[in-house]
Amino acid sequence: MSEEKEPLFSGKNIKLLTEPLNDSNPITVQVLGICSALAITVKVKPAFVMAVSVVFVMAVSNVVISLLRKTVPPRIRIIVQLVVIAAMVILVDQFLKAFLFDISKQLSVFVGLIITNCIIMGRLEAFALSNKPWPAFLDGLGNAAGYGVILIIVAFFREFLGSGTIWGYQVIPEGFYNFGYENNGFMILPPMALIVVGIIIWVQRAKNKKLVESN
Repeated sequence: MSEEKEPLFSGKNIKLLTEPLNDSNPITVQVLGICSALAITVKVKPAFVMAVSVVFVMAVSNVVISLLRKTVPPRIRIIVQLVVIAAMVILVDQFLKAFLFDISKQLSVFVGLIITNCIIMGRLEAFALSNKPWPAFLDGLGNAAGYGVILIIVAFFREFLGSGTIWGYQVIPEGFYNFGYENNGFMILPPMALIVVGIIIWVQRAKNKKLVESN
């Protein structure tokens, strides 16, 4: 009798997508990837591009490692993982330089540092190496999306309060400035990213007591 296949979007698989957006968010719950949140969230646009880049790298890398999981010797698995991630990052970097050169310059070395992003390495090691390609893809997509959402939220508040713009467009009316309103220059400094992330963590844990109890 043939083994019954699990539906592509079973409850278990849906959890792989949704839990990293809330109860298992890599930044606010696992406290990983904080460096990116500090470095590239001054503006929404580069934060969004970084988020999409990480989604691509993590989802594809998870699938590749899952496909190779039975053929890679345990002693060199970390090297193989780094090679796969590096190949994906090179593709992303070349794409950005070809089509989004200004954003590529803003992101600078941080695109290359995706290679050492502990969230990606952690999911490859903890999940992709022991699961089939489809769940691995969903896990990578969910965790990268959870990471990206926090980046964009932090960038939204930092750009809005620090520059009066969103996606580079002025959103605070000029009349406000005429009446004495000033942008908060502290918001564009790196420490403010950490403070905004801290506020998000506080709000999340205040709403979800389960996260407090688990710690």
